Amino acid sequence: MIRNIWAVGRNYAEHAKELGNEVPTEPMIFLKAGSTATLAAKELVVPAWMNEVHHEVELALQFDENLQIDEACIALDLTDRDKQNQLKSKGHPWTLAKSFKGATPLSAFFPVDDLEELKNLEIILKINGETRQMGNTNQMIFSLENLIEFVRQHFPVEPGDLLLTGTPAGVGPIRRGDALEAEIVGKMKHQWLAR
Repeated sequence: MIRNIWAVGRNYAEHAKELGNEVPTEPMIFLKAGSTATLAAKELVVPAWMNEVHHEVELALQFDENLQIDEACIALDLTDRDKQNQLKSKGHPWTLAKSFKGATPLSAFFPVDDLEELKNLEIILKINGETRQMGNTNQMIFSLENLIEFVRQHFPVEPGDLLLTGTPAGVGPIRRGDALEAEIVGKMKHQWLAR
């Protein structure tokens, strides 16, 4: 069971720039409820009360019983961008924009024997056949080891928790009826239909 999702904000410099944010000097972590995750579903639901839901494709790591990484998957960190911008402008938490029902669609998991195998992977998201996001894990500001150590040091990480490692540039809106295809090249591919 996934109890907690520890998500890293602004871990790709170009993504920070596209949203007009400063590049952080230490990992910026926000919490999503584990109950927002949907595993290997064929559909993702855009809540009726949201006007601007954005896609953010990410490499997600899962902690094992020893709080080491033994599996990974593709995650979409869905974001109510209008609500997030409103909350940020007031200095309020982002929970309503990030932790709504169905806000973290996941692919199936694949095994991880060594973190080195995750450090030079292309991450791609296509919508209706058009590439919207493309990046490489070697572009991360903070390394996987640094992120793992940071969350284990500062937070009550539990077995089964996820660590979302940040999204490359190119985030944008999802519309109902969109066909999404996310890929971590050589590791995993998954498709969703937005409804």
